[in-house]
Amino acid sequence: MEVILIQDVDNLGARNEVVKVKNGYARNYLFPRQLAVEKNNSNGKQLEERLKQVRKKEEKMLAEINNVIAKLKEGPLKIGAKTGTSGKIFGSVTALQLSRAIREQRGYEIDRRKISIVDDVKELGAYKANIEFGNGHSTELDFEVVAE
Repeated sequence: MEVILIQDVDNLGARNEVVKVKNGYARNYLFPRQLAVEKNNSNGKQLEERLKQVRKKEEKMLAEINNVIAKLKEGPLKIGAKTGTSGKIFGSVTALQLSRAIREQRGYEIDRRKISIVDDVKELGAYKANIEFGNGHSTELDFEVVAE
């Protein structure tokens, strides 16, 4: 029997996936727990519509991600840090400071957990960070640490 999964089921498949299962498994486990519905014409059309909506949502999200990436690539961010006389900064620049600088200078809110700084930032100068947007989309961000 072919069924359309409504939710992810371990060792069987993901949501909105059509899988072939034994009749008893579908009737006694999947249907009562509302994990799947039987594949027929009307359920198949509903699945197509759901998949179409998911694709539209992903395209919209991809356009927004590309928009944010273009805005971040405009130029290096400037991050102020307190420094000693030798040019070394007190402490180091963290992903939280980088996230705040993006919000203030570019106008986008990016979670600090999505930002990974390539090198330890202990001195003034130019550095790079990676931003992971999810779904395999990431970008490299240039930033410059300047004295306050």
